[in-house]
Amino acid sequence: MACVRGYTVLIWLVTVLLLVDGRRGKQSRCPPGCTCTKDNALCEDVRSVPHSFPPDVLSLSFVKSGFSEIAGGSFLHTPSLQLLLFTSNSFESINEDAFQGLPHLEYLFIENNKIESISPHAFRGLKSLIHLSLAYNNLETLPKDIFKGMDSLTKVDLRGNMFSCDCKLKWLVEWMYSTNATVDQLHCNGPAAYQGKKINDLLPQSFDCITAEYVLRKTLTFESISVEAFTFENDQYVVYAQPFSGKCSFMEWDHVNMEFRAYDTIESTSTVVCKPMVIENQLFIIVAQLFGGSHIYKRDSSAEKFIKIQDIDILKIRKPNDIETFRLDGEFFFVIADSSKAGSTTIYKWNGNGFYSHQSLHPWYRDTDVEYLEIAGKPHLILSSSSQRPVIYQWNKSQKQFDRRTDVPEMEDVYAVKHFKVKGELFICLTRFIGDSKVMTWDGSMFKEVQTMPSRGSMVFQPLSIGNWQYAILGSDYSLTQVYRWDAKKSQFVHFQELNVQAPRAFSLVSIDDREFLLASSFKGKTQIYEHLMIDLSS
Repeated sequence: MACVRGYTVLIWLVTVLLLVDGRRGKQSRCPPGCTCTKDNALCEDVRSVPHSFPPDVLSLSFVKSGFSEIAGGSFLHTPSLQLLLFTSNSFESINEDAFQGLPHLEYLFIENNKIESISPHAFRGLKSLIHLSLAYNNLETLPKDIFKGMDSLTKVDLRGNMFSCDCKLKWLVEWMYSTNATVDQLHCNGPAAYQGKKINDLLPQSFDCITAEYVLRKTLTFESISVEAFTFENDQYVVYAQPFSGKCSFMEWDHVNMEFRAYDTIESTSTVVCKPMVIENQLFIIVAQLFGGSHIYKRDSSAEKFIKIQDIDILKIRKPNDIETFRLDGEFFFVIADSSKAGSTTIYKWNGNGFYSHQSLHPWYRDTDVEYLEIAGKPHLILSSSSQRPVIYQWNKSQKQFDRRTDVPEMEDVYAVKHFKVKGELFICLTRFIGDSKVMTWDGSMFKEVQTMPSRGSMVFQPLSIGNWQYAILGSDYSLTQVYRWDAKKSQFVHFQELNVQAPRAFSLVSIDDREFLLASSFKGKTQIYEHLMIDLSS
């Protein structure tokens, strides 16, 4: 610090001596408040940058001046300048093109001032500059690529500022690694994780600057209670269950206009779930209804329409609430959770021509949700119901059925269970309407609590994975929907974003054409489509 300050003072003293010695020389066109010789000028306590300097002035210094900024075009009248110095002035900002018209400037010292902000294009046009000092100001950051086009730089002095080593300064670290210019040691003034560290020792990968945001892209005109995304014949589709209009509404992705458009419908009554299932290049839709029974449809490609092929046993399925599809030992199954007092949650199996009842898990429990997952490499089902804790069933391979294994401890009134994995570790999200929804993990023998989230009318707590990021979305009828993102360092979710969805009932993720869409069904409002956008905070 002492060497640089001494060097700056030396330049200033030399300039002053030259000016004093030249007071007997030609003084023509020297502005008030300045002292000039043929080649040099020194201005003290001026209120703005003067325009009437000798035409051949090579060095210009401002000391203790009172102007508040360096405005664009301030030096168009001094095109021969080679050295420009500002010290102990009061200005706080440097504007765009502040040094326009100085093609020969080689030395620029802006030191011991009060600068807080600099325009990204403040130094534009300084192609001959070899030495730049911004030392001992009040800078916390620098605009990205502020040194762009200054290829002659050999020395940059940024010491004595209060730099915050956040994403906005990542570009400077990258530039310091690629430039041939010498940059003196700098230190971080914040944030806390970098307090006091040397900026010169940081690596570009030290900064985690990529984040994301869910942005509303489209609002549909209808209410929906479930949404399912699926792929059929290499195209991407979405199907919504509309309980009030009584239909399954299909949409397909338009690769030209890059949006979802109407595709087809299945007319029904009191529809609660429209579940797609692709078996041997055939598309089946399981349509669950509260009244009039539930049915299975097949897509007739030649006729380009859905045809009903089967009714589901109305004695077992009286009030369906959820459908889960899965493949086990090479065979295709689906299970319907029944929420009536007299119904029975039932597993159905594909036999090559249709689906038949394979196993009834239990009657009378008013099940609200069923989740298929693997625990320790073995197939399991978790049933949620309004009358007991979530029950865990394990597949008995020899008997080809699911046997009750255990339940999830200390969890009453769970509406639904959804699972996800982080680095091979199994977690479940448990939804409660009022109280606390929870995240739990499998410890080898049972599920144990990891985290709780306040629930205010929640009927969906959906985990979603996008790239290396794991999300969980907790819908709410009485407040905004909360989006959480998994923090690997804390091994739990942290709050990420809020979405305004009225009475959300389901969320589904669609990946298409290198874009990620979040489909949000709304029971009492308009169904919405969000896009997951990547944001670079260092830009």
